[in-house]
Amino acid sequence: MDAFVIRGGRPLSGSIRVNGAKNAALPLMAAALLTDHPVILRDVPDLTDTRNMRALLVELGCQSDTPVAFTDPLSAHPAAHADRGPTAPLTLQTTVQTPHHARYEIVRTMRASVCVLGPLLARRGRARVAMPGGCAIGDRPIDLHVRGLAALGAAVELDAGDVILTAPDATGGDRRLVGARVYLGGRFGSTVLGTANVMSAATLARGRTMIECAACEPEIADLARLLTAMGARIRGAGTPRITIDGVESLSGADHTLIPDRIEAGTLMAAAAITRGDVTLTNCPLDALVAFTETLTTAGVTVEELDARDPLRARCRVRSDAPPAPAHVTTQPHPGFPTDLQAQTMALLSLARGNSVLTERVFPQRFLHVAELVRLGAHLEHEGPSVIVSGTERLIGAPVMASDLRASAGLVLAGLAAQGETTVRRVYHLDRGYDQLDAALASLGADIRRVRDGVPVAPARVGDFPAVPVVA
Repeated sequence: MDAFVIRGGRPLSGSIRVNGAKNAALPLMAAALLTDHPVILRDVPDLTDTRNMRALLVELGCQSDTPVAFTDPLSAHPAAHADRGPTAPLTLQTTVQTPHHARYEIVRTMRASVCVLGPLLARRGRARVAMPGGCAIGDRPIDLHVRGLAALGAAVELDAGDVILTAPDATGGDRRLVGARVYLGGRFGSTVLGTANVMSAATLARGRTMIECAACEPEIADLARLLTAMGARIRGAGTPRITIDGVESLSGADHTLIPDRIEAGTLMAAAAITRGDVTLTNCPLDALVAFTETLTTAGVTVEELDARDPLRARCRVRSDAPPAPAHVTTQPHPGFPTDLQAQTMALLSLARGNSVLTERVFPQRFLHVAELVRLGAHLEHEGPSVIVSGTERLIGAPVMASDLRASAGLVLAGLAAQGETTVRRVYHLDRGYDQLDAALASLGADIRRVRDGVPVAPARVGDFPAVPVVA
């Protein structure tokens, strides 16, 4: 199993490009199930999750122009890209419309694979999807997805750990969903993947669908842009109310992903915690207002260098002093992103004073607290909040990652800690970051990947055994 070995204390410097958004890529890839025409996606990051989504889509009748096989996240990591430039375009085309079962062997590796539910149901009239897996960050049921699709007329049943949805019969035996008003509010706010599922399904439904309390995340707006390019009729994406007028069919499209705001925020925090000076290109500053405001409050300089496109900007992040304390509460977009909470906690652990981080999206997302304490952070967990009493220094130690973003937080803490830090179970991190170790090394970090204590050479596609894809 892979681990990172980090010797901290080296300020990061240089320039780096932000990759395409992982959280946008998976629903965009699933949208290929809605049409028989080619869907071309540009700047899809090469991650364990995107590889496994390609393998899942192949099982569901898609052709991919890139060889695919299921990648076990416990034993492999994606190929390295030294230049961090855009990846080659990914073309997906559905050629067989009969498969409708997303099986557990792949779905268990990534919760976002549930986003095939809506497209399968809308295009094929039936969908069977295993209950999803993913990170251990608290209860994230898919009841809102199912409730939203049921509002469009789908019948729902459960069998052997799978949820089965069937569209209603129409004249001539055609199974097609029916537009309706759908409410997607939940206990902890709206659901991003649930909004993606219902919006995708509604594009082929009869009549008008209105989604109330829709997720406002940039990834939803990006999915709407692709669906609109395919011929869908969507208004209001990126707001709490989305209106979709169903159409008979969709065509193909050529679409470039938005940059990954979480990767961008992670790199910004890495520059800040090491008191470095890093320039980011292809940076979605417009989607990071709450986060950059927190950095500014903490005394970090965030300078926009090119404002022509705030979703693909160039910016400089630098810091030459310990951060000032800050109070942070995670919220759905446009609030502070829950996916940057662990990284921010690592940064504020070195602040001069006390900070408070409150988690309102995933209240159990604090498994990294105990590991940061092993590095010398002064943290006290109370209910949905963590009180951070800043310390002058962190000390390197072995730590264990518990989820994707916790991994990033521990890596950032290791970059600032004195001595050597070993972050184990970085397969979590490989699900969402395209070779973060190589990216940080290119900025001057002393970081290397090891497997059973032995340094690992840069990986190439095909280096690792794969689970065969079932046609």
